[in-house]
Amino acid sequence: MKQLPEKMKAVVCYGPGEYKLEELPRPKAESGEVIIKVTACGICAGDVKAAHGADMFWGGDDPWVKVPFIPGHEFFGVVVELGEGAANLHNVALGDRVIAEQINPCGSCRFCRNGQYWMCEVHNIYGFQSKVADGGMAEYMRLHKTARIHKIPENVSYKDAAFIEPMACSIHAVQRAKIELDDVVVLAGAGPLGMGMIQTVALKNPKKFIVLDMDDSRLELARKYGADLVINPSKENAEKIVKDLTGGYGCDVYIEATGHPAGVKQGLQMIRKLGRFVEFSVFGSESTVDWSIIGDRKELDILGAHLGPYSYEIAIDLYSRGKITADDFVTHSYPLDEFEKGFETASSTESIKTLLVMDRD
Repeated sequence: MKQLPEKMKAVVCYGPGEYKLEELPRPKAESGEVIIKVTACGICAGDVKAAHGADMFWGGDDPWVKVPFIPGHEFFGVVVELGEGAANLHNVALGDRVIAEQINPCGSCRFCRNGQYWMCEVHNIYGFQSKVADGGMAEYMRLHKTARIHKIPENVSYKDAAFIEPMACSIHAVQRAKIELDDVVVLAGAGPLGMGMIQTVALKNPKKFIVLDMDDSRLELARKYGADLVINPSKENAEKIVKDLTGGYGCDVYIEATGHPAGVKQGLQMIRKLGRFVEFSVFGSESTVDWSIIGDRKELDILGAHLGPYSYEIAIDLYSRGKITADDFVTHSYPLDEFEKGFETASSTESIKTLLVMDRD
């Protein structure tokens, strides 16, 4: 490999709305660390909400985000430098295409010791917590010795590789639902994560699979990728349709992926007694509901889903075998110099997944 440059371009966040393209020293690998040349980095709904100053990121006396930081947790790239022992530690070599999970776990808290690394108490997420976990909106990126790194086979396309992180999150959310063959499943929200969930639910082959969204074009994609029925709640009474299809009982499983408080209330009304409600959204504001419906009226199983633990290898395998695809979901790409336009596009309804592209592999 040719000699690496001493400097690189990167997007740096200094606060809500304060994002700048800067020239910085390129990270260098210390013991156990891997440096990748970033190929592309997706712009997540969480990135957009952080840029817009959502309270969940910036609120309180000790904000979750730690400035200044390089954003971006949906990255992949090529290994260009290995620190001492890193090749054996991570089972990688120079030139490998790789992705790291978005969490950089500490490895020593009670959750990490119990194999529940995605709930790490320290919880450094690439792309949000200053230099300890700078993200992928840069030409080069450091993967730490505690990073969970996965190799990407050459037969996984560029678009599919760029969608591994959201796909892993989608797989984890669907796995939490424990879908059975005779279940009626409702998925609310056909955004990027929803699109991953649609393909995953379809692989589970439930009795009836219904997708809800306010965008008709996304509903058409949902139908293409496995939904039996699609409903636009702004045009039809979704609750009535689902209740009519289920003898008045409601759906067995409701997966909330809208990121809007109305999606939570809708699900609690639509789901049957003893049903399974899976929540996987990044909300820009608090959601208030009548909690008596959860316990006293329906005795629901409320299941959270966070990140994509133990799901990256599954996603990579499914892409490699052609069982899933991101062809229709990666809709826009911009060079790093045009990151502001990328964020603007990612904030719009015209985009499903927008990428910042540093080096097409």
